[in-house]
Amino acid sequence: MSVRAAYFAVVLIWSTTPLGIVWSSESVSPTLAVLLRMMIAMFFGLLLINYGKIHLPWHKKAVRVYGYSGIGIYGGMIFSYAAASTIPSGMMSLVFGLSPIISGLLAQKILNERKFGLARQGALVMALFGLSLACSDNFSLESQNGFGLLFILLAVFFFSLSGVLVKSVHLEIHPIATTVGALSVCVPLFLITWLLIDGTIPFEQWQARSIWAILYLGVFGSLIGFVAYFYVLQKLNASTVALVTMMTPVFALTLGALFNNEVISLKLFIGAIFIMLGLAFYHWGDKFLQKRKLNHKKVT
Repeated sequence: MSVRAAYFAVVLIWSTTPLGIVWSSESVSPTLAVLLRMMIAMFFGLLLINYGKIHLPWHKKAVRVYGYSGIGIYGGMIFSYAAASTIPSGMMSLVFGLSPIISGLLAQKILNERKFGLARQGALVMALFGLSLACSDNFSLESQNGFGLLFILLAVFFFSLSGVLVKSVHLEIHPIATTVGALSVCVPLFLITWLLIDGTIPFEQWQARSIWAILYLGVFGSLIGFVAYFYVLQKLNASTVALVTMMTPVFALTLGALFNNEVISLKLFIGAIFIMLGLAFYHWGDKFLQKRKLNHKKVT
């Protein structure tokens, strides 16, 4: 796979995943939809492990990586599916775009990384303002939409926490092995959750769109997208990879409006711009300020 193809795959899959989650939960219960998705991903992942003769380690350090990765898969997915019935897919992607900033905040506590400088503090304020503006039209804490927003924020928190915890373990494992190892930890949790909350399989109510969405998310959203992301991460610099989190919300909002009749209000549009600017300033603000300071010194 070429780097360009892998990068395109990540952008495409991450842009379509929120809409896939919404569609998969239309006629299938959220807990069953995510369970089936993960079982499909694990099945094809095991095929790749066996066919490609990829080593799947189970020593203590590897199990810790699987557990940390599983936090993001289980926590991120269970709350995303809980939110899917109450908030638009574009909004889900927009909130997930904040994950680099949330990861940075968590890394300060867990990895003892340096605190945010002036640029990143400004980026945080800008992104939070954009989020509040985007949500101001249709969300309140008392409404179902308010709970949906809370759920998707929890999903982003667990996704970001997982990434930071994985960084704390210095171990190189094949991305497919990491995916299958993490899924082997998560699938039993998804199964228990489904049994406790739902436990039924009313397949006579299932619609074709939900079934196709589950298949798509199982093969692409949970397996190919993850592998492609790790491949891109190895081949490209961090700044180029960071563009993914800025592009996907824009595409997701557009797809939601075109294919799911989701309304893009003026406040949502302006809020999205502020979030994207916040992300841009988070990634490149420090370099911009340093360059400006150097130019000022040369002039004086």
